Amino acid sequence: MTWLITGGAGYIGAHVALAMREAGEKVVVLDDVSSGVAERLPEEIPLVRGAVLDRELLDRTLAEHDVTGVVHLAAKKQVGQSVEEPLLYYRQNLHGLTVLLEAVVEAGVQRFLFSSSAAVYGVPDLEMIPETAPCVPINPYGETKLAGEWLVRATGRAHGMSTACLRYFNVAGAARPELADTGVFNIIPMFFDRITRGEAPRIFGADYPTQDGTCVRDYIHVADLADAHLTVARRLADQDGAGDLTVNIGRGVGVSVRELSDLVAEITGYDEQPVIEPRRPGDAAKAVASVDLIAKELGWTASRGVREMVESAWDGWCLRHPGARLG
Repeated sequence: MTWLITGGAGYIGAHVALAMREAGEKVVVLDDVSSGVAERLPEEIPLVRGAVLDRELLDRTLAEHDVTGVVHLAAKKQVGQSVEEPLLYYRQNLHGLTVLLEAVVEAGVQRFLFSSSAAVYGVPDLEMIPETAPCVPINPYGETKLAGEWLVRATGRAHGMSTACLRYFNVAGAARPELADTGVFNIIPMFFDRITRGEAPRIFGADYPTQDGTCVRDYIHVADLADAHLTVARRLADQDGAGDLTVNIGRGVGVSVRELSDLVAEITGYDEQPVIEPRRPGDAAKAVASVDLIAKELGWTASRGVREMVESAWDGWCLRHPGARLG
């Protein structure tokens, strides 16, 4: 098989592309490099520069590379920005997916893996979140991911396509320093950014009904996430006819924001005490994945812990900020 990976020059996408390539899969990447980094990819992985909104480019790429499966990661993913610019998010995330699926159906591609998000659940009041939990997203980003799932499944049923939707929880870490997240939108890079600028890390809310009053989240190492993609892609490749798999990708382990802040201080050597800010609207007290289904269906579980996530993310941060490391 040949897999087209959209958004494959991004932080998550490059990890997926490399994991699949190193496992012997044939891959080609399509990325407009608006947030991706072309240098993340080795020369042996073809990079087609462009967007999923470009139907002519999609048709040409699918044909020229004889694509038989798609891993779709290309999307806008900043929650706050989605609230400010919902039209952008619906155009890029949902209309872009529509154009891609139209091209995929026309080309006769029968395998489609969709990058979804735990944002589809909204703020469920559950100890662990199973895939059967109600989906009530609270921002346009989550809405586009949920609607994307609906569209992928409906297209699969209508055209005999085997599909999968992976609901990521909080992604962190790096397989190698040069593959680390270059954005400052997720909590660990946000902590790094604050402390290396001589500012205290911020914790939004310390009065939640949790063990230390701060939010609890499920963190998954990006290398484990990439391995999950490989596992699911191979299931799709072996599957005959239409079928859908929707699974959480997490560890099933909760880590509080204060615990994470303490671990960052230990690993980096920066001991600035965090400042407590007011709660942010829409933050759930706890969001931890139930990971029983993917273990049952595919025998897959995450293998890396939160310390490895922070250590590898810090190595990547220091590679781009040479003066950051103390001593």
